[in-house]
Amino acid sequence: MHSLEQGEAIDLQCLAADIVTQALRSGVSDAEVTIREGDEFSTSVRMGEVETLKESGSRGVGLRVLVQADDGYRVASTSSSDFTPDGIEHLVKGAVALAQVTSIDPFAGLAEPGEFGQMDGDLQLYHDDVYSLPTEERIAWARRAEAAAMAVDTRLVNSDGASFDAATGRRIFANSRGFSGEYRSSYCSIAVSPIAQSANGEMQRDYWWSQARAFRNLDQPEAVGQEAARRTLRMLDARRVSTQQAPVIFAPEVARGLVGAIFDAATGDAIYRGASIFNGLLGETVAADTVTVIDDGTIPGGFGTSPFDAEGLPSRRTVIVERGVLRNYILNTYSGRKLGMKSTGNAGRGLAGNPHLDAGNLFLEAGAQSPDEILRGVPQGLYVTRLMGQGVNLVTGDYSRGASGLWIENGVLTYPVQEITIAGNLKDMLRSITAIGSDLVFRGATAAPTLRVDGMTIAGE
Repeated sequence: MHSLEQGEAIDLQCLAADIVTQALRSGVSDAEVTIREGDEFSTSVRMGEVETLKESGSRGVGLRVLVQADDGYRVASTSSSDFTPDGIEHLVKGAVALAQVTSIDPFAGLAEPGEFGQMDGDLQLYHDDVYSLPTEERIAWARRAEAAAMAVDTRLVNSDGASFDAATGRRIFANSRGFSGEYRSSYCSIAVSPIAQSANGEMQRDYWWSQARAFRNLDQPEAVGQEAARRTLRMLDARRVSTQQAPVIFAPEVARGLVGAIFDAATGDAIYRGASIFNGLLGETVAADTVTVIDDGTIPGGFGTSPFDAEGLPSRRTVIVERGVLRNYILNTYSGRKLGMKSTGNAGRGLAGNPHLDAGNLFLEAGAQSPDEILRGVPQGLYVTRLMGQGVNLVTGDYSRGASGLWIENGVLTYPVQEITIAGNLKDMLRSITAIGSDLVFRGATAAPTLRVDGMTIAGE
C-alpha cells in the first residue's frame, strides 16, 4: 500500500496531462501517457517453512509520441521510473528524438476524438481488504493450505509448496485528444502443489488454486489444499494407452486453452498478416452451432474488466463466434485501420511500445449438460486434466499437445494416463465439439466449461 499512498503526493492524472502538454510543445502531433503504480506481496512455504517473502512497490511512466509526415506518422515511445521534473524532461526529449529517426507508418495514429470514453460506475475492481491480513496470517494461510493437502493421505509425501499473493494497482492514461482516465484494481490468490508417491515409487504432482479481486471471496485454504490433494492422488499409477481415435473431454482448466486459441486466431494482427485459420471467414461457420465465444471487458469484478482499454476507448462486449459463426475480429485502432474496420476496444500495452491486442473476460458460453452427463455419454475416451507444450499452429490449424488425464470406460473415469499426445486440427476440432458443460467458472480472465471434442488422435503406445 505504501507506494499508492506516496503516489498521492503527486496528482498523477495532472502529471499525465502535463507530460502530454510538454510533448506537444516539443513539436509532436499527438501524444499518449500511461502511468502505472502498485504494490505486490508474495510468500511461499514448503513443508511448513517459509521459502520466500516479498513485498515490493513500483511506479512507472510511459510516453508514446506521433509526428505527422506526408502519408502517415513517425512513432516512438520511452518509459521511466523517474518522476522528477528532470526525469520527465528526459522522457519527453528521448521520445521526440527517437520519433525523428523512425520510419513512417501509414496506419499509425490515435483513434478519432468521438471514439474515446470509459464505462461509468463501480466495476468492483478494487477492494482494499486484499491487504487486511497481517503478514504472519498471510503466511499462515499458505501453511494451512499445504497442511490440509498433506493431511489427506499418507501417500502425499512431499510438496512443491504453497503460496499466498496479494496486489493492488492503479493505472492512469491520458492523450492529446482530450481523454483522461484512471482506475484501481486488486487481487489475491492462494495455491498449493502437493507431491504423491505410489507403492512402486512413482511420483505425481498436481495443484489447485483460488483467486479473487477481494480477500473475502477467496476460497478457504483447507478447501484449496484438499482439492489439490485429490487431483494429485488420482494421477498415481498412471499408464499409457494404445494409439487410437477417441472422444477427448477437456476439463475446464485446460479447455481455456482452446478458447485462447480461438481468440488468437481472431485477432486483427493475425488476420492482416494472413497468419490465421479465420482469414476471410467473417460471417462463415467455423465451429459447431453450440459454440458461442465472447470477449467482455465490462463484467463487474471480472479479472479482465477495465473501464477503458489502453487507447482510451470504452471497454465493451464483443461476440467473436455466435452459434458457430465467426462474427467479429478482435481489433485495436491500428489493426482495425489495416483491415478497414473499427477497434473493438481490445488495446493493451506495457509502459513502452505500441498498443497490442488484449482480451477482456474471454469465455465460451456454458451449455446445458453437467460434466457427469458428458462423461456418461462416452463409451471410451480421454478426460484431459493437463496439457504440455504450445503445439497449436494458427496458420494451418495443426494441433498437437502432450497430455495426461484419466481414461474413460463406459462413461466412468477408470485409471490415470500419462505420456500421451493428443492431435488434430483446430478447424476440425471446433466443428467437432459435441458437448459443452454447464460448469463455466471464472478462475481467471479466460474461462471455459467442460468440452467434448470427437475424432482426435490419442497417441500412446
